[in-house]
Amino acid sequence: MNVWLQVAATAGALLILLGALICLLGAIGMMRLPDVLSRSHAATKPQSLGLLLVLAGVALRLHSGMDLATLALIGFFQLLTSPVAAHLVARSAYRTGQVEHRGLLVDELDEQLTEQAAGPGRS
Repeated sequence: MNVWLQVAATAGALLILLGALICLLGAIGMMRLPDVLSRSHAATKPQSLGLLLVLAGVALRLHSGMDLATLALIGFFQLLTSPVAAHLVARSAYRTGQVEHRGLLVDELDEQLTEQAAGPGRS
């Protein structure tokens, strides 16, 4: 086996292991963090980074162009959908009253919802 292929396979295995550990930390954060907003943070950022590291590790072990394109699409759609899903979960938690307002430093959504409830022309 070529030396560079061995180095790529070893680096790929290390990236897969590191990505799996980061995903595990995100899952532990989802279980341990106290509120919805903190949990949504733990659900998205470590999971996205972990998945990208796993994909990079798999890419180092694969050599087909079609496989690499598929991995790139998986990473693209993960980065595209994860923040949107976290935003929607956090917004629905806010609207259903599951967010403690005293822990928020800035609450722009409260101002927007108050203005919408007052109606146009009323302030």
